[in-house]
Amino acid sequence: MPRLPGRRALLVAPLALPLAARAQEAWPSRPVRIVISWPPGGGADIPVRLAAPAMQRVLGQPVVLENRAGASGSVGAGVVAQAAPDGYTALADTAAGAWNHLLIPGLPYDFASALTPVSLLARSPLLLVVRADDPAKSLADLLAEMRAKPEQVAWGSSGTGTATHLAPVLMLSLAKASGNHVSYRGGAASIAGLLAGDCRFVFSTLPQSAPLVKEGRLRGLAVSTGQRIASLPEVPTVAEQGFPGFDMYDWLGLYVPTGTPAPIIARWQEAAAAGMRDANAIQRMGELGMLPVGGPTAEFRAFFAAQRESMGRLIRDQGVKAE
Repeated sequence: MPRLPGRRALLVAPLALPLAARAQEAWPSRPVRIVISWPPGGGADIPVRLAAPAMQRVLGQPVVLENRAGASGSVGAGVVAQAAPDGYTALADTAAGAWNHLLIPGLPYDFASALTPVSLLARSPLLLVVRADDPAKSLADLLAEMRAKPEQVAWGSSGTGTATHLAPVLMLSLAKASGNHVSYRGGAASIAGLLAGDCRFVFSTLPQSAPLVKEGRLRGLAVSTGQRIASLPEVPTVAEQGFPGFDMYDWLGLYVPTGTPAPIIARWQEAAAAGMRDANAIQRMGELGMLPVGGPTAEFRAFFAAQRESMGRLIRDQGVKAE
C-alpha cells in the first residue's frame, strides 16, 4: 500500500506557490539600477536620464543610473550579463551590443543569450560633421578628396562596431572611397579629436554635435537617416546626395539578464514606455533630434534579431575588424 504524505507535507506544499507569487508581486522592494554602457552626456545617457523620473513613478522605487563605459559598450553589458536575474539590474545599451561578439574576441558572455531585450527606448539620427574651417563644403567635396587620396583622410567614430562606425563604412563602400578609421572611446572623445584636427569627419549623435554646429564650430554635411532633421533643416541627408535608400541610425535598448521573470520584464517595459512618453523627455529629445520609442517587448525582440543579422552581414562583407 503506498505511503500517504504526512500532515506537515500536506500543509506546506499548498502554501509554496502563494508565497512565491507574493514575493514576485512585491518587486521592486528596493532601488533598481540601470547600467548605461556609455559615458555621461551622450546619446545613450541622455534618454535614460530624461526617462528616469517617470520610470521611478511607475516602479515606486528609486532608479539608480550607473555609467560603465568601455570597449564599445561591452564593459557595461558584461556587468549586467553577470548580474542576478532578479530584476534589480537592467542595461541601457546602443546598437553596438547586438554585434560586439563579431568584433571583440574573447567576450566572456554572448549578448543575445545572456541578455533579454525589454524595450526599444529611442532612435538617434547621426550627423556627419567636419570642423567649420574644413575645406570640404559638401559631402561630394569630402568624398572626391577621399577618392583622390586613398587612405590619407582620417575619420573618427565613438568605437569600433558602433553605428557611428558602421554608417561611414557603408557610405564609403557605396561611394568607392576609403580612409583611415580612428576609434575613440565614446562620442565626446571623437568630437574632441575632430576639433583637435586628429580626424577630418565623424558621424556623431546629435546631442554631441548639433550644439557645436549651431555655435559655428562644426559644419554639418549630411544626415544619416532618410529624413532631414527638424532642428537642422539645412543639412541634406546622405540619400539626397547620391545614395538613394541610405537610412541608418543609432538606437538605444533596455535589457535585463536572461532568466528574469516575465512579470518583472513587463514592469520594466511599462516603466520604459512611461519614460519615453514623459512630456519633458519628448520635448528635450525632440530638440536634440532623437526619437523616443518605448515600444513593446515582442516588437523589440524582433527588431534586435533583424538588426543583429543585417549589421552582422555588413561587418562580415566589409571585413570590419576590432581595433
